[in-house]
Amino acid sequence: MDPTFVEFLWVLLLGSLLGLELIGKVPPTLHTPLMSGANAISGITVLAALAAIIKAGDNSVLLRLGSVSLGVARVNVGG
Repeated sequence: MDPTFVEFLWVLLLGSLLGLELIGKVPPTLHTPLMSGANAISGITVLAALAAIIKAGDNSVLLRLGSVSLGVARVNVGG
């Protein structure tokens, strides 16, 4: 059975709420090390998104997914 769009929205909603709850409980002394780790992961995501865009060819779904991933990861690295 293929997941539906509504199931994807539920996962996004629950993941966002869980992330908000977890980030709110991080003490200030751990904020900088956690953010540097998150930025490193976003840097890897930028490279993976670029690779997906290069390999996409005529696959428009992969091209769009790579473009969205690149944009979101770039915002995180730049911020």
